[in-house]
Amino acid sequence: MPRVPFEMLPDEGRIWVFGASAALSADATAALLREVDDYLDGWSAHGAPLTCARDWRDGRFLAIGVDQSTAGASGCSIDALFRILQGTERSLGVALVAGGRVFYRDAAGVVQCVDRATYAARVRDGAIGADTPVFDTTLTTVGSYRAHFERPASSSWHAQLA
Repeated sequence: MPRVPFEMLPDEGRIWVFGASAALSADATAALLREVDDYLDGWSAHGAPLTCARDWRDGRFLAIGVDQSTAGASGCSIDALFRILQGTERSLGVALVAGGRVFYRDAAGVVQCVDRATYAARVRDGAIGADTPVFDTTLTTVGSYRAHFERPASSSWHAQLA
């Protein structure tokens, strides 16, 4: 039972969240999700198929989850997933797996991607406040993703960047 609807993953499932450095067009989104779905349909660890799913939000965020109660993702299978995404990055012209980026929703409701220094500067100049919605791409369980992916900056690790 490889790929399932995201809603079927248990809260204890493991998750990886990737944020695109720029919003994707409809065509780019379709290409990305087609590539990811094709990979997930055959994703396995040590020959055991992984029960997995993906979620796409705000034209920017790809979450890939695994139900580890059936079979857990191995280091090799995770590395392979990252290689697929890195190859897709090149064809789409956006970063997906690079670190050091911070995502927040600006006053107009648009998702922004900046480096940590820029985020801190925007906090200092008042463009980002305690109630600004931020996105936590460091979450590691499906349940935490469902409950805490987007939340006010004051209740996230982002508050440390001020």
